[in-house]
Amino acid sequence: MERLLQRLEELYAIGSTRIGYSAEEDAAHALLARWLTDAGLEVETDRAGNTFGRRGDAGLWLGSHLDTVPNGGRFDGALGVVAALEVATRVDRPLAVVAFRDEERTCAGSNACVEDGRLPAAFLELHVEQGPVLARAGAPLGVVTGIVGQARGEVEFEGRADHAGTTPMDARDDALVKAAEFVLRARAAAAGGAVVTVGRLRVEPGAVNVVPARATASVDARAATSTQLDGLVSALGFVPTYRTEPVAMSDPPLAALRAAAPDAPELVSGAGHDAGILAAAGVPAGMLFVRSLNGGVSHSPDELSSTEDIALAVDVLAAVAVRIAR
Repeated sequence: MERLLQRLEELYAIGSTRIGYSAEEDAAHALLARWLTDAGLEVETDRAGNTFGRRGDAGLWLGSHLDTVPNGGRFDGALGVVAALEVATRVDRPLAVVAFRDEERTCAGSNACVEDGRLPAAFLELHVEQGPVLARAGAPLGVVTGIVGQARGEVEFEGRADHAGTTPMDARDDALVKAAEFVLRARAAAAGGAVVTVGRLRVEPGAVNVVPARATASVDARAATSTQLDGLVSALGFVPTYRTEPVAMSDPPLAALRAAAPDAPELVSGAGHDAGILAAAGVPAGMLFVRSLNGGVSHSPDELSSTEDIALAVDVLAAVAVRIAR
């Protein structure tokens, strides 16, 4: 584990901000290419800038991404890449280590593979959970069975601008009050594992002494099934401008993960991942989550997973690679 952890530190030393297609992400991919070469793998890149380290006729891909959000953590994405490389040094089977480009913003790398028809027989992604579920369950690892669908859009609320000092409360048509009621209704609508977030609110005219005439709320709704997502959209009464459907992980990777980690709880990922892009294109894909500590914080320098949990995850990933890489 010392080598893996040192590699995480070397990547982090490039910068905690490695935006897709930035000089920092380029440097991270260049560093990975050197590690892949040192491991005896054949290194190549594609038109999207994805980095591959291959051994033989690799039908099994293992990896994740090296880009980060601004001021991100050490583990998000990077752990999956360096763990894949660690597995490649342990398991002498035909496989490929892959680092996809620009996952955080657009999943440009994995989408390019789909567009180009460059798809493996199977894909495995190790990733930190980025949430508190595994820690609350006392479980070091979790087997991901699927990735939620997302529906995003905006809802506008109309009111009437009035003087903040001279208009009685019972005479006001306050757009922000309507928006506040919507936020509470959205929270109540999320059930059965679904989530709804109002993360942005615009208020017009936006003066401290004017009753709001208009309020616009963003909506981010996520659910594990299309039916559940449809129900959220209907209950909230908004028209999504962006939507992705839920996607399931599948065998043989899923079955192999279940066999290698029989005590690991199963869960649905509430965040999108490159594995979801490939799975939606028909690639048999599996994901393994490592427990996130510090309350499950992620997209932050406070992101943390333990050495013991990471070591266990690499062991499971190696066992799965032995089982399905041929």
